[in-house]
Amino acid sequence: MKKKVTVVIPNYNGMKYLKTCLDALARQVMTDFDTIVVDNASADESCVFIKEQYPWVKLIELDKNTGFSGGVNVGIKAAKTPYVILLNNDTEVEREFVLELVEIMDSDSRIFSASSKMIQYHNRQLLDDAGDLYTILGWGIQRGVGQSSASYTIQTSVFSACAGAAIYRRAVFKEIGLFDRRHFAYLEDIDVGYRARIAGYRNVYCPKARVYHVGSGTSGSKYNSFKVRLAARNSVYLNYKNMPVFQLAVNMPFLVLGYALKWSFFKKNGFANEYVGGIREGIRTCRKCRKVKFEKKNLKNYFSIQLQLMINMVIYAMEFGKRRLGQLKR
Repeated sequence: MKKKVTVVIPNYNGMKYLKTCLDALARQVMTDFDTIVVDNASADESCVFIKEQYPWVKLIELDKNTGFSGGVNVGIKAAKTPYVILLNNDTEVEREFVLELVEIMDSDSRIFSASSKMIQYHNRQLLDDAGDLYTILGWGIQRGVGQSSASYTIQTSVFSACAGAAIYRRAVFKEIGLFDRRHFAYLEDIDVGYRARIAGYRNVYCPKARVYHVGSGTSGSKYNSFKVRLAARNSVYLNYKNMPVFQLAVNMPFLVLGYALKWSFFKKNGFANEYVGGIREGIRTCRKCRKVKFEKKNLKNYFSIQLQLMINMVIYAMEFGKRRLGQLKR
């Protein structure tokens, strides 16, 4: 029987995480899968460590840092299996992780991706991500972040999978394209999930596939100048590429409001200049991006997406309120 799945791990100076990550893969209930580590020109001893300690891992060494998008694209192209799991190096997966993701993909050929249940590594009572949402304000949202890890137990559709620990159907990439290398990192998973939805595919959440995630293992912190600027730029790219002109026109007032609210938030946190700089760069360079071609056959999908953008804003508001209430109680 041919293997069904390849695990692709992008790595950049992540040697301190690799043992935990790879040892957890070695303990999987389902053992018939390939593992590829794509190293983005690390300056630490990551590559030597993998070669010496994990000979069953295929190591691809790049000569420069191509970011998350570039790294996983190399891994996806190198894989020979129908499915590919993308996994951050700062994770520890449970023993059924690979099996559960493969089974959910086998259940429906229209599923493009399935997001796992990501739990905070250092506080395992709290969720990190239960699939990603995208809102009419142009905000990418980690569904369930900060909520109890005992919740979010129902399999459901999500806007896109979080590529930190998710499975993808490789054949669909040939139709919609790979991760956009222009993104480098941040929002690239929502972008590819958005393209899949335009084409009529589904993205789902698989609560039985559990993984513990350190978070910001490569960038180093939740907010920093690099991350804020890049995410701001990529938010412009995401909207420009995926929304046809009529949808952009309808959503523009909401997007402007979303950018204004984000600017206010980052101003309070000392990153206003980086955020504005990222938005300006995005506007200046977005025409270099490959825009999704509008096709009438996908019109119903655009309407479905538009409705979901509005619903997701309500979901975000409710989750935000729950987090705030929980903080007050503590």
